[in-house]
Amino acid sequence: MTPPEEQAVLESRDRDNGVRVLTLNRPDAYNSLSRPLIDALQVACDEARDDPAVRVIVIRGNGRGFCAGHDLDEVLSIDHDADHYALLEACAKMMQSLHHSPTPVIAEIHGVASAAGCQLVATADLAFAANDARFITPGVNIGLFCSTPMVALSRAVGAKQALKMLLTGQPIDADEAVRIGLINEAVPAENLETRVLEVAGQIASKSSYVVGLGKQAFRRQLEMPLHDAYTHCNDVVVENLKANDANEGISAFLEKRTPKWSDT
Repeated sequence: MTPPEEQAVLESRDRDNGVRVLTLNRPDAYNSLSRPLIDALQVACDEARDDPAVRVIVIRGNGRGFCAGHDLDEVLSIDHDADHYALLEACAKMMQSLHHSPTPVIAEIHGVASAAGCQLVATADLAFAANDARFITPGVNIGLFCSTPMVALSRAVGAKQALKMLLTGQPIDADEAVRIGLINEAVPAENLETRVLEVAGQIASKSSYVVGLGKQAFRRQLEMPLHDAYTHCNDVVVENLKANDANEGISAFLEKRTPKWSDT
């Protein structure tokens, strides 16, 4: 077995509350997204998605920062377009797996989230950062525009805010990231883990069936015209009403008791 310090992604599992923490583990390279790290994160996220005991995924980084983006040494070592495509497609697949997974994903950010690291933040369902964290899409500064991070960033924040980050390549602080909607909250660094686990625990205490149904409906309706979004969500409500947990939750509310979820 690979020693833990050489594993690209470290996993911590808490079956009591259903929170699985995935830690990016290339601290000497600021957790840059090498192909092995991308592949390891893909596997870890797929396993978490398919494990009924996992109710929330938390992604954090080991060492001095959250994630520095793609490994530029690796990028420069590639000679063929096909290999560049393979790397980028693996990263895009991993990001889309997080986006479409019914399991909520929370990013916990300290230090810097740069380029594809900022993409990872924008892809997560929720994001919380230390108040001294910074966010940047600096590709324009080195002649390689952050085109793939742009996909997630432009869907998480307004067009003008995304373009300002992409065109200037300048960092924003955590308070600005909250203001533009890139992250949910900025908290003192010493409180970050506690706050993330608090929110993860709140989500994990709900019916995982209902949470998964709701997250997937949210993602899908955003891609639809208004009329189609209402039609789709009407269908989701009707489907949700058939669930055991809907009956249990409504009954518990009316009877003024705590619901007992079956996750069905």
